[in-house]
Parts: sequence; structure tokens; C-alpha cells
Amino acid sequence: MATDCEAWLNANPVEAGDLSDSFPSGDEDNTFTGNVNNEINGNWISAPTGSIHEARLKAKVKRRLRKNSSRDSGRGDSLSDNGDVVRSVVPPTSPKGKLLNRRSRMGKGRGLPKKGGAGGKGVWGSPGEVYDEDEVDVKDPNYDVEQENCVYETVVLPLDGETFEKTVTPIVQEYFEHGDANEVAELLAELNLGSMRGDVPMLAVSLALEAKASHRELTSRLLSKLCGRVLTAADVEASFHKLLKELPDLVLDTPGAPQMLGQFIARAVADNILPKSFIDGYKGRVDSEYARAALDRAAVLLRMSRWTGLRFDSLWGSGGGQRPVNQLIKEVNLLLKEFLLSGDTVEAERCLRELEVPHFHHEFVYEAVIMVLESKGDRTLQMILQLLKSLCASTVITVDQLRRGFERVYLDMADLSIDVPCAYSLLEQFVEQSFNAGVIDKKLRDLCPLLGHGGYYMH
Repeated sequence: MATDCEAWLNANPVEAGDLSDSFPSGDEDNTFTGNVNNEINGNWISAPTGSIHEARLKAKVKRRLRKNSSRDSGRGDSLSDNGDVVRSVVPPTSPKGKLLNRRSRMGKGRGLPKKGGAGGKGVWGSPGEVYDEDEVDVKDPNYDVEQENCVYETVVLPLDGETFEKTVTPIVQEYFEHGDANEVAELLAELNLGSMRGDVPMLAVSLALEAKASHRELTSRLLSKLCGRVLTAADVEASFHKLLKELPDLVLDTPGAPQMLGQFIARAVADNILPKSFIDGYKGRVDSEYARAALDRAAVLLRMSRWTGLRFDSLWGSGGGQRPVNQLIKEVNLLLKEFLLSGDTVEAERCLRELEVPHFHHEFVYEAVIMVLESKGDRTLQMILQLLKSLCASTVITVDQLRRGFERVYLDMADLSIDVPCAYSLLEQFVEQSFNAGVIDKKLRDLCPLLGHGGYYMH
């Protein structure tokens, strides 16, 4: 320690006047001079006056070093091996020491987290703490006796005309895609329809008139599902009354609206959501020709159901994906036979679109080529070629569906040649003309099987 003090004194000279804080009065100097057996900081010395002065300086330096060491262990000066004073790398005002030191800077506490770790920002309490319900303070100035008996619930405002159409229209349009009537019923039950409840069937039928036949079938099923859950029979009847009055405007966008509305009325009567007296109530009181046509259509369908057993569940037909394959094949064959009789390409295209089976158009191509092979005539070949060319040009039949149809014929040629001996030559002729007309490409033409000496082979 003596060596450290001497090194510190060499680096930081101390004047004699700086010792006044340690020895404020001069009496103590006389005391130290007169008595050589004195104790300085616990060390007994016996030396002349010069040695006593040197001991005082060393004692002052020792106190300063101890004070700096206890105040901040990371700051202050240190001594090297050769006695030189080395300054600390961490500056006295560096925040690093503050961040690493968890002890309170106020000299209080044990350096533990505040409130046991439950007092930080965004903290709801210490881990595992469970809060009980707050009890009502009766002595609270804002306390009200009636508050204890209050029941709070969410209030949904009733829809007005504009909001009703913006809210319900997307629900019906999505229903046309997924076909889940229960989901529509749940969505409508969450709304406060109020006085607009009777407009739900009217909006659904109006949207279905501009949609496909399968969508109209879905609309009829939706009305049957909603009646009794979301709608009443009175709501359905009031909607059809409004639709009959709005027919002159509906015809502007959908010319066939009277016949379609008549079918909706007949289907509703058959599903028991519309009273049978609905049509009879308009006898002799119809001024609009469109309303009369709709009511006559409904009356004819109801009579047909009683006399001929017409089934209303298939009145609109079903979507392409919902129909059996055998039924689709029959409708495709009927379509081709009607085309060979009439030669109307536009009508054939319209009927094919109404089938709503774009994924099944390869069957149409397959059946058309088979008819060419079985007819053995040039007239059928030219008509089918013209039809396929028109359907491909209008993109009703895609290239993929056309290719699949021809490839199916190629694979079945071995069986077809049993019933039609000249099937290979007819197929080769039809494929060549189809290639020349631009219906098929060269790759599909080269796949056509040809009859060889020992059976058949491909190009």
C-alpha cells in the first residue's frame, strides 16, 4: 500500500494546504510533533516530524483510493506493475456500468425486479396471478342501485333499403357458388332485416332470372329452406306479389322473365311455401300482359303435375356436376341428332352451353366422331366437321377437351372396327379433313391409328 501511495503522489502532487480537511486545527500538528508514539490509521510509528508529514499524505491518499473503489468498482485509477498510474478504460460517465449494475442508485433495495416482475409496461400482473371480479362499492359516489339489475346486450340496427341490397346480394351470389342453404339461413338470421324481410325472396328471384338454370334451381331450394326459419309464408307471398308488379321492368333485362316467374310460382306452390289460392286470387284482376303470362305458365305446370305426374324437383334441371353421367350422355346424343336434322349451329351451341358441363365436352367430341363413323355418309361428316369448327372457333370446346375426345376414339378403334369394318378408313378421312380445316393440329393427326396388314398401327 505504501508503494501505491508513493506512486499516486508522484502522479498527483498534493499541496500542504489540501490537508486542512483531514487536520483542520494546528493543535493537532503540535500534538503529533510533541508525541512521536502516535497512531495513524491504525499504524503505530515512531519517527521525526518529516516522517509524520509523509504518513499524513499517505493516509489521505489511502482514504481517497478507498472512497473511489467503494463508490464504483468499474471506475477509478489502478496501478501497473512498475508503479505507473493506469486510467480505467470505462469512462466515469459511461452508462455501461449502470446497465450491468442492478443495485439501486439511490442506495436502497436489493437490486431485484420491480414488483416481482409484474410492474413493467404492458404487464397485467405476475405469472399465475388470478384476478377476482370487482365487487361493487356501495359507498362509491357514482354507485347506482339500478346498475346491479341491468342486462346488457348487443343491438343490431335494422337494415334500410340501400344497406339491405348491399348486404344480401353478396350472400345470394356466394350461395350460387357453394349451394349451402343452411349457411345463407345462418347469415340472414344474424341480420336485423326488420321490414325488409319480405324482400329477400324478391331479391333472390331477381338475381336468379339473370343467372343460369342451375342457379334458378338453387334459388327454388333456398326459398323452401328459408321458409319457416327466416321467412314466413306471408313474406314469400308478399314477395311474389311484388315480382308480378315489377315484371314490366324485369322484362327489359330478361325477356323470358314471365315464363321463368311462372315456373318459380308453380315450384313454390309445389313446395308448400305458397298457397294454392295464390293463382286463383288473380283471376279477372290482372291488367298486365306479363303478369297474365306468368300466372298462365304456373297454372299449366300445376295441371300437368296433376295429370301427367310432372316432377317439380327437376323443373329447372340440375347443374352439370350434379347430373348422372348416363343422363349427360343421353342429352349429348339428343343434341347431336337434333343438329343433324336442323343443321342449326347456333342452336346447337346454345344447347351445349346450357348443359353447363365444360369438363365433359370431350364426351361431345367423342360421340360426334362416333356418329361420323356409324353414318358412313359424307353429309354427316361435313356437318359434324362444320359444327366442331364453329365450337372451337367460339372457344366453347377447348383444345384440351377436343384432344381428349379424339384420343378416346383412337383407343376404341379396335372395338369399333368390329361393328363398322370400314371404321379405320372413315376415321382417317375425317381426321385428314379436320386437320385441313384447322380443327386439330399435326400432332393429333399423326396419332390417328391406321389399319395395317397384321392389325393397325400409328403414324
